[in-house]
Amino acid sequence: MLWVKAFHIVFVASWFAGLFYLPRIYVNLAMVPPESVAERERLLLMARKLLRFTTLLAAPAIGFGVWLWLGFGVGRGAGWLHVKLVVVLLVVGYHHACARLLKRFEVGSDRRGHLWYRWFNEVPVLLLLAAVVLAVVKPL
Repeated sequence: MLWVKAFHIVFVASWFAGLFYLPRIYVNLAMVPPESVAERERLLLMARKLLRFTTLLAAPAIGFGVWLWLGFGVGRGAGWLHVKLVVVLLVVGYHHACARLLKRFEVGSDRRGHLWYRWFNEVPVLLLLAAVVLAVVKPL
């Protein structure tokens, strides 16, 4: 089980690295002047590649997490684990929101400013903090 836990941690850390950086690209996209077509296309290419790579990292992170959950015992009375599963669902939702935002940038329909994306970029930090505290401290 320690190998499974080690791989889970590596893939979760890698997944979050992508979730930390992708919205930073969105901040830059929101700041690109309309006449800078080449800069916009370069940032969109970077965002597409990073989203694809981050999605590939999410799958084993979730898979190893499910393996650990099954090993721990589904339905056991640990409140921290149930709350952590909610946090995982929120992370998956954030990942999905990143994909939707990229589609909006690609078609030119996004009208949010760079400040909104700077705040949006802080969400995975809070989610990672919650997940780590729940898994390590087990406060519930």
